[in-house]
Amino acid sequence: MNPEEWQAVWLTLKLAGLTTALLLTIATPIAWWLARTRHWLRQPVAAIVALPLVLPPTVLGFYLLVLLGPQGPIGELMLQLGLNTLPFTFPGLVVASVISSLPFAVQPLQNTFSTVSERLLEVAATLRASGWDRFFTVVLPLARPGFLTAAVLTFAHTIGEFGVILMIGGNIPGQTKVLSVAIYDHVETLQYAQAHWLAGGMLVFSFLVLLTLYMINGRLGGSAGNLTT
Repeated sequence: MNPEEWQAVWLTLKLAGLTTALLLTIATPIAWWLARTRHWLRQPVAAIVALPLVLPPTVLGFYLLVLLGPQGPIGELMLQLGLNTLPFTFPGLVVASVISSLPFAVQPLQNTFSTVSERLLEVAATLRASGWDRFFTVVLPLARPGFLTAAVLTFAHTIGEFGVILMIGGNIPGQTKVLSVAIYDHVETLQYAQAHWLAGGMLVFSFLVLLTLYMINGRLGGSAGNLTT
C-alpha cells in the first residue's frame, strides 16, 4: 500500500475509535430511558434512533449537508459564532458517523438494560443506594456484555460506512478520505488490484467482527444483546 492508503487506514481507525467513544457516552442514557420508561414518547424516540437503519445513507448525508452547510441553520449559527462549518472536515465526519451509527450503540444497550431485574434495583435502594450508585454498582456490571457488543458493532459499522461519509466529507486525502472512499476511488479509476487489497482487508475484518460477536453471545448465552429494528 502507498502512503496515501496508509493515511486512509489511520484516518478510518481514528474516526471509528472516536465515534465509538462518543456513542457509548451518548447512547447509554438514551438506551436506559428507552428500556425503563413507559412514556408515550418512547416509540417515537425509538423510531428516530433506528431511522439510520432503514434510511438510505445518501439521504441522511444530504440532509446533514443541508443542515451543517453555510446555508443551513446549524452552519449559519456556527458562522455567526466565528466557527468553521463542518462539511468536508474531519469533525464533520465524526458528527455524521455518530448519527449514522447511533442505533448500533443504542439497541444492544437497550436490550441489555431491559434484562436488568427491577428487584435488584429495589434491594439496592433499601440499602440506601442513590440512583447513581444503583446504576454504577448494579446496572453497569450486569450490562458489560451489552457495552462490548455496542462498541464492536459501532466500531465496525463506522469503518464500513460509505454513503454518509462521502456526502458530508467528500474525498480529501489526509482529512476526509477514509478506506471506503479510497476503495471507491480505485474502482472509479479501474485500479482493481489496489481495490482488491483494501476491500479484502475489510472483508477479513468484517468476518472477524461477526465471529467475535457470535463467540461472545455463545459464551454468555446470548446475553450480549442483539441488534433489532
